[in-house]
Amino acid sequence: MTMTLVSNEPSVIIRTERGLTIAGTRITLYDVMDYVIAQYPPKFIRSLFDLTEDQINAALSYIDTHRAEVDAEYQVVLKETEELRQYYEEQNRDRVARIATLPPPPGLEAAWEKLQVSKARHQLQ
Repeated sequence: MTMTLVSNEPSVIIRTERGLTIAGTRITLYDVMDYVIAQYPPKFIRSLFDLTEDQINAALSYIDTHRAEVDAEYQVVLKETEELRQYYEEQNRDRVARIATLPPPPGLEAAWEKLQVSKARHQLQ
């Protein structure tokens, strides 16, 4: 069920079961907030999510005008996301450990070795 925010004109920002969402998309303002907080330029965010100029302007304007409300909801989303990540990490810990001990797939030994070297190099950084 989708509800538009109270307004005399059609709203570009609506509240859905996913939270504050850009109408006609599955993109939430919390998705956009990740990039706003990281100070990405609006043009980059627009391109990343394939939004129209009106959509990105409405999203950024809504975030700016309702920053406290959006920030509060964003913090809840981040907390829930982290809880889910921890839950699934715990659920899959044994499976990941078991997979890590498997030999490389036949015929991919050279690629596997290259991947292992790359992983080791990144872990040192």
